[in-house]
Amino acid sequence: MSASYAVHGPVAVITLDNPPVNGLGYGTRRGVADGLARAQDDPAVRALVITGAGRAFSGGADIREFDSPQAMREPNLLSLILAIEASSKPVVAAVHTVCMGGGLELALGCHYRVAAPGCKVGLPEVKIGLIPGAGGTQRLPRVLGVETALNMILGGEPVASEVLAKLPGQRLFDRLIDGDLLAGALAFAAEVADQRPLPLVRRLAASHPNPDAYFQFARNTAAAMAKQFPAPRKCIDMVAASLELPFDEAMRLEWSTFTALMLTPESRALRHVFMAERAAGKIADVPADTPVRSVKRLAVIGAGTMGGGIAMNFLNAGLPVVMLETKQEALDRGVATIRGNYDAQVKKGKLKAELAEQRLGLLSTTLDYADLADADMVIEAVFEDLGVKEQVFRRLDEVMKPGAILASNTSTLDLNRIAAFTQRPQDVIGTHFFSPANVMKLLEVVRGEQTAKDVLATVMQLGKKIRKTCVVSGVCDGFIGNRMVEQYLRQAFLLVDEGSTPQQVDKAIERFGFAMGPFRMSDLAGNDIGWAIRKRRYAERPHMQYSKTPDLLCEKGRFGQKTGAGWYDYQAGKRDAIPSPVVLELIEGHRRTLGITPRKIGDDEIVERLVYALVNEGAHLLEEGIAAKASDIDMVYLTGYGFPLHRGGPMRHADEVGLFNVVRAMRRFQRNPLDDATFWEPAPLLARLATDGTTFG
Repeated sequence: MSASYAVHGPVAVITLDNPPVNGLGYGTRRGVADGLARAQDDPAVRALVITGAGRAFSGGADIREFDSPQAMREPNLLSLILAIEASSKPVVAAVHTVCMGGGLELALGCHYRVAAPGCKVGLPEVKIGLIPGAGGTQRLPRVLGVETALNMILGGEPVASEVLAKLPGQRLFDRLIDGDLLAGALAFAAEVADQRPLPLVRRLAASHPNPDAYFQFARNTAAAMAKQFPAPRKCIDMVAASLELPFDEAMRLEWSTFTALMLTPESRALRHVFMAERAAGKIADVPADTPVRSVKRLAVIGAGTMGGGIAMNFLNAGLPVVMLETKQEALDRGVATIRGNYDAQVKKGKLKAELAEQRLGLLSTTLDYADLADADMVIEAVFEDLGVKEQVFRRLDEVMKPGAILASNTSTLDLNRIAAFTQRPQDVIGTHFFSPANVMKLLEVVRGEQTAKDVLATVMQLGKKIRKTCVVSGVCDGFIGNRMVEQYLRQAFLLVDEGSTPQQVDKAIERFGFAMGPFRMSDLAGNDIGWAIRKRRYAERPHMQYSKTPDLLCEKGRFGQKTGAGWYDYQAGKRDAIPSPVVLELIEGHRRTLGITPRKIGDDEIVERLVYALVNEGAHLLEEGIAAKASDIDMVYLTGYGFPLHRGGPMRHADEVGLFNVVRAMRRFQRNPLDDATFWEPAPLLARLATDGTTFG
């Protein structure tokens, strides 16, 4: 059992005890039900308290039971709440620290609720594509009012108990208890032990002065902000039902809506992402209790856009940073950019001016490597050239103290070669931030052949501190993200040679759900970056088919937004991508040179070629051990490359489509004379899974 039972005078206490957040798994539910029955049979017990052990009342459903029949094994949560409501003796929920999801629904089923200040209270189910399924949409409006309840359900974010307790007319908490929560709950339970009839939330009325107008406004807002997700609209429908239907009828509708949403691809994708984000931090051969190194002071080499953005992550986390450049004017520009970023946040009301100054106060600058000697970790963010990296790391090896972590922000270069420039390869690791580094969530943590386990554990922990989604990658050209995106872009360029336009390709993949199509993305990043990589590739991979159209574009100096012209035209000071007649003429002229008669290409083919190129390269990465899990690849693409959240990432999307269908499409692409048939040969892992009828998951 995952719940304990104890008697304190006239009050029985049932304590949820299922670490880390007292998830309401079968053992916990059974323990509560047994404790409830035991208290009913004991004439000396006049009231009950339900609370949680450790640092939570309850975080809700046990994630280990997600998508498992165990979640509905009796007593399920609905049955348990009915049993609490039916108790002949008052049941008091004593909530603290965390009271989320099913945990809040359990508390709402109790006759009374007391809370400790600082408890995080919420219904986050919408974040995994669901509605609350155990009465949350019906009981919360009755105790907090329709608008507050719907805002909490739609937002999914927790609200502090003391904030809710101060709301006028709230009936969620009967008492806020400072000090010893259990002692206060026992005293409260003794006070209400003889109260009859017992209060039930279901007997309260939900009301709103103008429900039709309010719910229409809410539906319009949800339609605009959550186009791809059905759950927000269903949340609104169910809260509206709290006004329109009898309680039991609304509860049946809530449950049928919840179970229907469980089967939607959007909810399956979001549940996958929920689990994938947690799994990304788990490394098979690095135990969770691996000792970590102390990192209290950082150094950053390079004050450019990337170096400044990297520094801001640590300043925001309250860690001092010393930033090094070779010239004072470069340092001055870097500091000015950082200050400008903070000033912009202050003007938008996202940051208090005194906090911005406090963060800037943690930044120091230097032109001398000797000033880095006391740093616990250094991150280089210099030009992406192995010779430049060699000079930096040989110098760092000389000046950094023993045990300091030496990190490279390289996006493509061989980390093992970089580590070999030092006498301490065990201390070298890759920290590939994505631009803008102070905004993007993804951090690819690159593990070299000799990277020490405690270094890896330290960087993963540090990444969490600066609020990054950390994904571990092995060493290869481009690591996970850039190695895959190279094939994605190669397909985009070939599609243009064959008959598409940049606008058609971008619009097709954006309708699929990408934040930005490949041509707009290339213009934003700089077309010259891809050009430099392709020049290497032509020598390394002479067998592979590449489009020369992007090279012709670069030869005209059309490097993207930074030059005002790329695949699109741009007006000064604006980022709007304007279709360019010059580019269309260039494409058509190149087709004539190659003797290609353009064909009509459908959006479905565009999407499949772009996405399945990612999938096939991802399967190779898994087979080579560069990526440990398919879900890690999904997290890279969701947090770093704008892959649509409602599809769960490229590997999850392939599972949803069916790997048999993915392989069949790839076989079809092999027959394209203008593409590289060898690339479309399914990776052995992909072919095997498709044959076996299994999935990456």
